[in-house]
Amino acid sequence: MEPEFENGVIIVVDPEGVVENGCYVVAVVNEEHTFRQLVWDENKRYFLKPLNDAYETVEIPNLQGVKGVVVQKAGRRRSERKHYV
Repeated sequence: MEPEFENGVIIVVDPEGVVENGCYVVAVVNEEHTFRQLVWDENKRYFLKPLNDAYETVEIPNLQGVKGVVVQKAGRRRSERKHYV
């Protein structure tokens, strides 16, 4: 999800978060979890859109597969930035 979310960044997901057009979500599609931006059009067709063009936008029939809304992002994990001598 770069450049908005760098590789290794920690996200906080609220399963009860408010779902809005353009929010970032964790959803289940084809029995796999995915992290994408949720968007919908004027006809209430729902799409999970990646920020990286190497992945495809996926249309979903409804919001039941959305398991949570990203409410916060933090820096990298401590183990990835802490180096002992």
